[in-house]
Amino acid sequence: MSETEHDRYQQLIASARGGDLEAFNQIVDDFQTLIYRICVRILGDASLAEDAAQDTFIKAYGALEQYQGGSLKSWLARIATNRCYDMIRAQRRRPAASLDAQPVETQPEWTVEPVSEHPDSFASRSQLSEYLERALQQLSHDQRTAVALFDIHGYSYDEITDITGASLGTVKSRISRGRLRLRDVLQSDEQARELYERAWRQSDSKT
Repeated sequence: MSETEHDRYQQLIASARGGDLEAFNQIVDDFQTLIYRICVRILGDASLAEDAAQDTFIKAYGALEQYQGGSLKSWLARIATNRCYDMIRAQRRRPAASLDAQPVETQPEWTVEPVSEHPDSFASRSQLSEYLERALQQLSHDQRTAVALFDIHGYSYDEITDITGASLGTVKSRISRGRLRLRDVLQSDEQARELYERAWRQSDSKT
């Protein structure tokens, strides 16, 4: 986030603290897609993710006085992650699956090639993204959260430690183990394995 963006959000926070609901709505508009995508990747359910994202902003609005002026993106992600974990714990106490559960539908963000690539390559990458999204759901909740935050949403190690409350070593371990698990899941599907290996060959050839 640039200094200009940071200053803008500080102004919006200050206005929202003063009761300006429109200022807070601008924050919601800017971050609602990101927060939903984080939630859906942690929870693996679109309907639950919508609820979690909505709860995140309700919680954030009520906790504006607790915001210390750091990264707003990380602060919101921490609230979202905590809300998702609360929902996961509640599900464990009530293990019966919801009849209203909806499949995960997210815009693929696992990118290897630029948008201007050849249509055939773009199609392969999009297909690989779909495999990766499904494979992500095979990880433990902690690994899924760490991998999604780091590899998909671009948070740093330090930001993830702040968001999850885990130590730096634990965060790195979760990402490493999660990536290995993703690779194993992809390797078990012949088509996914071919797409994965092709993508990384292309990536290596550009380094």
